[in-house]
Amino acid sequence: MTSLIEAPYPFQETLGFTVTDWSDGACTLTQPLHDHLGNRYHILHGGVHATLLDTAMGFAVAYTGDPDLRQLVMTLSLNVNYLGVATGDAVTATGRKTGGGRKTAFASGELHDSTGALIATATAVFRYRGTEQRTDTK
Repeated sequence: MTSLIEAPYPFQETLGFTVTDWSDGACTLTQPLHDHLGNRYHILHGGVHATLLDTAMGFAVAYTGDPDLRQLVMTLSLNVNYLGVATGDAVTATGRKTGGGRKTAFASGELHDSTGALIATATAVFRYRGTEQRTDTK
């Protein structure tokens, strides 16, 4: 049996985040703070906040418990609240499934920096898109 944590996809490799925990209704990602992820003020770009939160929440609602079966989801709505500036050397995004039904799922997320400060929150709505057999081997 293979691990439930999937091999990184190309965009994930570009950013450099890792899935550190993934279970039914929950997911945690860790992103090192690299210089190339900063905006013109040299702070973490808001698009990175949104990407990490969207990804953590999407994984949280897509958990199947079967390492060979992927549940695919598509983001229908994403709300991000920017609360502070990240300090330290990394940020951690957590996503939690908060509800839903057969076709849609709801989630909330938080982004903390390595000092523990809350720097962003989010909510999202996802549409289930079906499943596919896993082809990576990580």
